[in-house]
Amino acid sequence: QVQLEESGGGLVQAGGSLRLSCAASGSTLRIDAMGWYRQAPGKQRELVASITKSGSTNYADSVKGRFTISRDNAGNTVYLQINSLKPDDTAVYYCNAFARTGLEPYRTYWGQGTQVTVSS
Repeated sequence: QVQLEESGGGLVQAGGSLRLSCAASGSTLRIDAMGWYRQAPGKQRELVASITKSGSTNYADSVKGRFTISRDNAGNTVYLQINSLKPDDTAVYYCNAFARTGLEPYRTYWGQGTQVTVSS
């Protein structure tokens, strides 16, 4: 099993910044892509940003220029730097990893989510 532990959410004023972190752990861990999704009340979960093992990134149009995704050198921790926050960014942010442990096949794992609330 792969465990994903998120941190860094909170309450901030519009225009502020946050840095979300997600650390993956597991026995004989192999991680391919990682990403961040978010789900606002009454809305579907949506992709915010993703990063491949080689470092290629992809962003939702709504966050381009404000959000930056990155990974540590070991590739087991993914970060999301969020700048110029807007009230529309309020959501639960979920970490996601396409990974495997031991001899299991690759599959998608999810963290439990971290709340980001932006006040106007």
